[in-house]
Amino acid sequence: MPTYVYECSQCTKTFEVEQRITEDPLTDCRCGAKGSVKRVIQPVGIAFKGSGFHINDYSSKAATPETTTPTAPACTSEPASCPACSTDKAE
Repeated sequence: MPTYVYECSQCTKTFEVEQRITEDPLTDCRCGAKGSVKRVIQPVGIAFKGSGFHINDYSSKAATPETTTPTAPACTSEPASCPACSTDKAE
């Protein structure tokens, strides 16, 4: 039997109820409010295990690490530490 989650708009509480699929959804809350309960849609987790699924058969087995280029040290406006600042700018 499936478990449904309901939320009351009056008291803002959520609660779970086991109901048959053929039963009508609840409308009244346990707090006494009439017509203030709505069914909350819950996300479902799916796990694809075994062969035969595209995500398992064709996904990359090992992620290739991105190659990083060495970065130049930050410029401190000192000619000795920065190759861009070491050129003579006295033109």
